[in-house]
Amino acid sequence: MSRIAYVNGSFVPLEEARVSVLDRGFLFADGIYEVSAVLGSRLIDNEAHLARLQRSVGEIELPLPETLARIKEIQKELIARNSVIEGLVYIQVTRGAAERDFVFPKGVKPTLVMFTMVKDIVNSAAAKNGIAVKTLPDIRWARRDIKSVALLAQVLAKQAAAEAGCQEAWMIEDGAITEGASSSAFILTQDDVLVTRQNSSAILPGCTRKAVMALAEELQLRIEERPFTVAEALASKEVFITSASSFVQPVVTLDGQTIASGKPGPVSLRLREIYVEFARATAD
Repeated sequence: MSRIAYVNGSFVPLEEARVSVLDRGFLFADGIYEVSAVLGSRLIDNEAHLARLQRSVGEIELPLPETLARIKEIQKELIARNSVIEGLVYIQVTRGAAERDFVFPKGVKPTLVMFTMVKDIVNSAAAKNGIAVKTLPDIRWARRDIKSVALLAQVLAKQAAAEAGCQEAWMIEDGAITEGASSSAFILTQDDVLVTRQNSSAILPGCTRKAVMALAEELQLRIEERPFTVAEALASKEVFITSASSFVQPVVTLDGQTIASGKPGPVSLRLREIYVEFARATAD
């Protein structure tokens, strides 16, 4: 049975989903996206994702074509129509279709596209065994706090990582890690301090990052929000990433060098465990 997507007010089979070749998302990457996880056919931490969607569109003066309440209804309808038990819901908003011109067009309705993906998040092999990460120069634009659909730099980084046998790329700028190509980066120091870069225009304010930090505080872990280097990561007790599509995922090698024992650490595994508990308990 075909997947069902949502395009500008209509639910349609995925293979029939269409947007104009003049859509500004296609021509200029003039758009914003969000991804929410699904567990047990319910949305995980979705209010945070919708709030970030609203912030991102506001930063580029892009009006949402639907209310957040209606977008949430569409998300749930897509989950039901596609019988998604575990996976993701993707949202993309662009400035709409108009003759190609750099200046914002007038009187054009934004494009809203949404679809689902099935994914094994909770019991993935990567979560149990850990992943390998490759570092690369951060060549992205300066407003990384906006969840833009302009992801070419991340595509190139992910490709380079994959060619090196790695599952994620970490970006480096001015000698420090900014974040992953599609994740937030954490280390646990030898002094049992959890370190992650502070929010700014240099990184995306991760929704899962925020939730995990709150859960870490409940475990009475000390947290420092600051930049850290590759050397610090290699010398740390544990390294992990967070994202909506992976939750908490341990990192066991960085640029081919082993982190600690080379196996997922107890803090990473415990944070993943309690995040999954949090996700199930608060799912909507």
